[in-house]
Order: sequence, then structure tokens, then C-alpha cells
Amino acid sequence: MKFIFIYNANSGKLNALLDGVHKLLSPKTYPCSLCALTYDAFSEKKTWKNFREKSNTDLIFYHKDEFEAIFPNVKVEYPSVLKLMDNQLTTILNNEKLNSIQSVEELIEILKNRF
Repeated sequence: MKFIFIYNANSGKLNALLDGVHKLLSPKTYPCSLCALTYDAFSEKKTWKNFREKSNTDLIFYHKDEFEAIFPNVKVEYPSVLKLMDNQLTTILNNEKLNSIQSVEELIEILKNRF
């Protein structure tokens, strides 16, 4: 079993820089709640990094362009968290749920209950 995290952002250094600036200047309009929960403007939050590194579950992270290249026939709204088990993808947290989560600690608690 693997958990796939898909950010509502494209990959690349320029996109990361633009996203960081967007988070700083207008955090309420930033389109990726998963990014906002797990990253500060330019670096991964310590709480999230500790959780991710200590997790016994296989966690895979994609930007939306990377996900679409690997799974071209899978349609999901971004951001999302999916479970991959027996070659089947299941949505664990959709964008609506991710948008309602208030802190990285809350996200971690929800994920712990899903593992």
C-alpha cells in the first residue's frame, strides 16, 4: 500500500519560486492547500518533515504535471491524497477536505487514522 500526495502546483524551480512568492504575498488565494499545510514559503515544515521521515507507510509526492504524466487516464481534482493498493487508486483526501484542514498537525492526525 502506498499513499500518493498530489500538489496543485507544477514542478520546477521557477514554479517553486513563484509559488513561494504567492504564498507570501497572498496566502488566502494560494491554490494548493496541501502545499500550504506542509511547506512554508520556501521550505518544508519541520513537523511535516519529521512525520514523513518517520512514517512506516510508503509516501509518494507528485506535482500535478508529474502525476498526469505517470497516470494520464486518472482524473482527480488537485490537491489530493490517494491510496494505491493492488493497482487501484482510491481518494483518501480530496481537495475539499484538504481545504478544510487548518494545520499540519491536523493533517497528520487524519493521515495516521488512515494508515
